[in-house]
Amino acid sequence: MPEHLRSLIVILVLAAIFFVFARRFACVITDEDSFTRRRNVWLGLTLTAFLAHNFWIYVAIAILLLLYSNRRESNPPALFFSILFVLPMAIVQLPGMGLINYIFDLSHARILSLFILLPASLSLSRQGNATAFGRTGPDKFLVAYLLLTSILFLREDNLTNTMRQIFYLYLDVFLPYFVISRSLKNLQDFRDALLGLVLAIMLLAQLAVFESTKGWLLYSSLTEVLGLEQGMTTYLGRDGFLRVIVTAGQPIVLGYLMVVGMGFYLFLQHSIKQKYIRWLGMALLVVGLIVPLSRGPWVGAAVMFVVFIITGRYAARYLVSLTLAAMFALPLVAMLPGGERVINLLPFIGNTEKGNVDYRQQLFTNSMIVIQRNPWFGSNDFLNTPEMEAMRQGEGIIDIVNSYLPIALKKGFVGLGLFVGFFALTLLGIYRAMRSIPDKNSEEHLLGRALLATMLAILAIITTVSSISVIPIVYWSVAGLGVAYAQMVRKNALNIISPK
Repeated sequence: MPEHLRSLIVILVLAAIFFVFARRFACVITDEDSFTRRRNVWLGLTLTAFLAHNFWIYVAIAILLLLYSNRRESNPPALFFSILFVLPMAIVQLPGMGLINYIFDLSHARILSLFILLPASLSLSRQGNATAFGRTGPDKFLVAYLLLTSILFLREDNLTNTMRQIFYLYLDVFLPYFVISRSLKNLQDFRDALLGLVLAIMLLAQLAVFESTKGWLLYSSLTEVLGLEQGMTTYLGRDGFLRVIVTAGQPIVLGYLMVVGMGFYLFLQHSIKQKYIRWLGMALLVVGLIVPLSRGPWVGAAVMFVVFIITGRYAARYLVSLTLAAMFALPLVAMLPGGERVINLLPFIGNTEKGNVDYRQQLFTNSMIVIQRNPWFGSNDFLNTPEMEAMRQGEGIIDIVNSYLPIALKKGFVGLGLFVGFFALTLLGIYRAMRSIPDKNSEEHLLGRALLATMLAILAIITTVSSISVIPIVYWSVAGLGVAYAQMVRKNALNIISPK
């Protein structure tokens, strides 16, 4: 039996087990029809991807499934999140029909943007109760960032490619942010959307555990069968362990998703009454964070938990308990069989692949030299400089493992300032909204804590990885969640002051 069919059988069995167990927990938060419909779309897309043997057949069937589901969907972000990770982030070129070489690069995520988010954005634009785009501080910074990026495309490319790049910005940045920031208007909307995201990540965690146990990347053969490019599903190891990927494209991306899932699960678990189910869900995400063996997300997880704790009650007590637990855990782990190998994998104290840390330090130093030559708006030939050539690795690539550096190199400090300013204003909006809530034990305040902690964790993690695969789609989406939260809290406060 071909490898991709064996993979399909395993994926379907594991997914079926997961959905059976998740149903009871999920249907406390959302209605059963929505859970069933989104689950069926996930299964339908997975079956189609593995059986189509042609990406265009997959696209045709996927569009039909999305159109059918979207007509019955009351929360487009929930559907978008539920099926975002069905396929690896691979691309195929849409043919130009003899007029041009190709129209644009198409991927699974862009299909979702075109057939879920685009109709939702048109519907929101017609609604009178949705905040007009451009009214919030983050909106203004995002517009400025996208305009600057679009203008700078012209200096390095022809008009056709520039139009493609602007279209990608619309699909990959604007639509996720706009639809999510305007669609979610109450706590139930947030619960529903975050449930879709967390369940999708939990399912990846279960598949990742299988990949780690069996040493088999389940999606490694799929991109070749579908004839896709840039699937990034190659086997990688660290200290004798397989670094699992699932559909994330890279181990560090999978770890990043686990941190996002853990952050929002801290909010959703409030709706679960059974303590053992709450612990089981978090345990699955923690194991899912461990098995990719990516240290950047581990640091991000620590940031997330610390921020979540200090924004809640009894912060000092919990921080001391967490610190003591970590201090006692390390010696115990070291005494276990194979414990030394585990310690060596840890960031800052381990010795495994310390060259990666040195590479990142040298990359930052060399990048700052290059940036200073064109500090305001960057340059399009920064990779050709001697400093960047010195960073070329054995694979023949210059791996800029930091999402902030490429922005500064390409768009200068102006572009970087707009990017950082956008997220800073979003964080400030979340924080101010939290401070304005009188009841610090309320679900609204808990959601703010989860959003603040998750976004700060994301901003920490992307210092260790470039914006590849689904990383940017997720951080623009989470920013949309933050803006939606600030608007929701502000409107609730106005309704209390001036009830209708």
